[in-house]
Amino acid sequence: MHPYEILKRPVLTEKSTILQDENNQYVFEVDSRANKLQVKQAVEERFGVEVVRVNIINMKAKTRRRSRRSTMVRRGPWKKAVVTLAPGQSIELFEGV
Repeated sequence: MHPYEILKRPVLTEKSTILQDENNQYVFEVDSRANKLQVKQAVEERFGVEVVRVNIINMKAKTRRRSRRSTMVRRGPWKKAVVTLAPGQSIELFEGV
């Protein structure tokens, strides 16, 4: 798989911002077929940084109510990767957000 197919988008939440500031960890939504080695290679190639560790979490599907009526919307399952960078490394995409 191509590195641009593996990394779909960064996940910008309050928790991911805390991880970035305290532990030098960045969170991405990745392709559901990707493994840890592919995610590591994609981040290193795309951003030019050294990756120390990759943790992958499978997020389950959730249903939510769309309005007051009984219309239910289902968001499918997805895969999240938490990437730890070497000390002194950073990804400029996340700086100043």
